[in-house]
Amino acid sequence: MNIKIIESEQVEQLSGAELADLSSGPEVSWTSIEPIINEESTDSVIEFALSMARGLSDTPKRLECRYLYDGAGSQIFERITEQPEYYLTRTEWGILQSCAADIAKKTGDVTLVELGSGSSVKTRTLLDAYSKEFGATCYTPVDVSHSILEQAHDDITARFPSVKVDPIHGTYDEAFALLKTLTPSMLLFLGSTIGNLDSSESLVFWDKIASHMVPGDHLLLGVDINDDPESLNAAYNDAAGHSEAFTRNLFTRINTELGSSVDVSEIDHVAEFSVERSRVEIFARFNTEQTIDIKPLEQSFTVAKGEMILTEISRKFRLPDIVSYVRNFRMEAREVYTDTSRKFAVLLIERV
Repeated sequence: MNIKIIESEQVEQLSGAELADLSSGPEVSWTSIEPIINEESTDSVIEFALSMARGLSDTPKRLECRYLYDGAGSQIFERITEQPEYYLTRTEWGILQSCAADIAKKTGDVTLVELGSGSSVKTRTLLDAYSKEFGATCYTPVDVSHSILEQAHDDITARFPSVKVDPIHGTYDEAFALLKTLTPSMLLFLGSTIGNLDSSESLVFWDKIASHMVPGDHLLLGVDINDDPESLNAAYNDAAGHSEAFTRNLFTRINTELGSSVDVSEIDHVAEFSVERSRVEIFARFNTEQTIDIKPLEQSFTVAKGEMILTEISRKFRLPDIVSYVRNFRMEAREVYTDTSRKFAVLLIERV
C-alpha cells in the first residue's frame, strides 16, 4: 500500500490514484461486533424499558449504548472529549482545520447535515470554511439531546450570522427521511461514531444512507484508525474519572426513569481494547449482587457480584477496509485525510 505524504503539521492527504492503491491489497474480513448508534433516545419510557429488559435477558448481558446519551450523559461525554487522554476529538479537529477549505471546494455549495451533532464544536471549522467560500450556508444538526441542540443553535448563529441553522431533535432515521429534500448535501458523521455499530447494524446503516442520498451528495466520515492498546486504554479510562461517571449515569437513568434502586457507587467502569476484535469494549462491572427493577414492565433482573454488562463498543478500523467496504453501498472515497501519527482519518465519500 503506497501512501503519499504531504508535508503539513497536522495531516497527510491521499487522493485519486492513491486511493486505488489504498483499497487494493489482501482481503480483510469485516469484524463482527455488538451494540448500536450513539444517540440518546426520544423514545418513550416503555421503549427504554423494553430495550433494557432485552439486554438484561441476554447472555452475556448487554445494553444499547444509545441510552447513555440522555441530557446528563451528553454533558459528561463532552467533558470526556476534553481530556488529554482522549485523542480522538482533538486529532479529528486538527484534521478538519487543515482540510476544511479543501473539502468545501471539492463538494461545492451544499447543505451540511450532521448526525449526532452534540455541541457542534468541531463543525464550526467546516461552517467557517463554507461561509467564506459560499456566503450563506445551511446547517442541520441532528441530535436526541434537546438542550445540546439549543446550545449549539445559539452558539453557531452568534458566531456565523450567514449560517442558517435548522436543528432536528430526533434520531438518525428521522434525519434520513429528509436527506433527499436537502440535496445537494453533505452528511457529517464524525467522531468515529461509526465504531459503535456492529456488523449487522453497519449493513443497515449504510444501506439507509445509500437509499436516501442522491448521487453526487457527499458524506464526511471520521474513523479511528489507532491500534495502539496503551493509548486506546488510556483514552477510554481517563484519569479524571469522567468515563466512569458516563457508564454509571446509564444506571442512574434506569433508577430515575424505570423505578430501580441500583447502588451506582458499587459499579465500576471497565474499558479494554481487544486486539483480536479490534475494538474497545466498555463494561459496567457490579461489585455486589444487585437487582435491577424495570417497573413499567414489572420485571426484575439479578446481576451477580463481579458480573459485567456490556454498555458500549468502539471499533477501530483499517483504511483499506473502509475504502473497500463503502463501495458495497454505491459510495466512493474521493479523499482521505489523516494525521501524521496515523491515529485518525477523515474520509470524503461521494454517493455514486
